[in-house]
Amino acid sequence: MSKPQAPRRVADNEAMAKSTSIRTSPGKLNLVAELMRGKSAEQAVADLSFCRRRIAKDALKVLQAAIANAENNHSLNVDRLYVAAATVGKAMVMKRFTSCGRGRSSRIEKFFSNLTVVVREREQQAPAKKSAKEAA
Repeated sequence: MSKPQAPRRVADNEAMAKSTSIRTSPGKLNLVAELMRGKSAEQAVADLSFCRRRIAKDALKVLQAAIANAENNHSLNVDRLYVAAATVGKAMVMKRFTSCGRGRSSRIEKFFSNLTVVVREREQQAPAKKSAKEAA
């Protein structure tokens, strides 16, 4: 006897990819996540490819993993994918100490982040009906 399969965390027309413990602060990663929110998957990949921020490469890997999950695991059409959500969260914080003047020390905090990307397939839109003015 095995335990029952866990339910899907996203809808049938969605796919998700996560990356945990990315070595940057959540605020910096959120600036890069804003570049991809709401855009088509193709446009988001292009934007992240040419982004000059160091962390954009890690965000691009997560986006490409979500696209691959959509194509291979859920049989979604890659041409109709768009980034439905890109959420950033806090992960662990490493605490380090450095020496200061007069024999004192101060704490340095090194922040880590989590990134979750959800891509969704757009519904195929029916051709728009022509109005009476356009038909004439």
